[in-house]
Amino acid sequence: MRTRAEQIAAIGADQQFWRDLAAEVGPDRYSEPGPMGEWTFGDMAGHLLGWRNRTLRRLDAFARGESDPPNPWPAELDGDESDDPVNAWIHDHHADRSAAQLVDDYTNSYDRLVAIIETIPQAKLMDSRAIPFIDGPLVDVEFTGHLHDEHVPSVRAWLDGGAGR
Repeated sequence: MRTRAEQIAAIGADQQFWRDLAAEVGPDRYSEPGPMGEWTFGDMAGHLLGWRNRTLRRLDAFARGESDPPNPWPAELDGDESDDPVNAWIHDHHADRSAAQLVDDYTNSYDRLVAIIETIPQAKLMDSRAIPFIDGPLVDVEFTGHLHDEHVPSVRAWLDGGAGR
């Protein structure tokens, strides 16, 4: 089991990984389709940000001893077996924002995550049953598993000239 400091260091390393990936893509390609099929790198950042914002709201409520807040998207989207309707809602929700804004906001979400983790009492961070929506202790959560498992391979393929997913 990690400590709070180790979890914060892991989040910082993930943030640096994201910064490096965004720099490798480069701002002039943020709006180019390909990293997620027709979606751009900016769209992908917005997708990741939408889910991250949900996590941040839930962790912030937990840190303040409040109940789990409702999801930001319409409740009728929660019953679907697929995340596709939620992902489409997130994409539409961010449609008026630039790709650079979305990339920057996702970058900054790491700092918000750390700030919330710093407010959670140590005993709750280490308790594997403290947070009902997390399996295991919070200090062991990999907050960017989805990025690394689902999106980095298609971004790499796109950067290497292959098709993204």
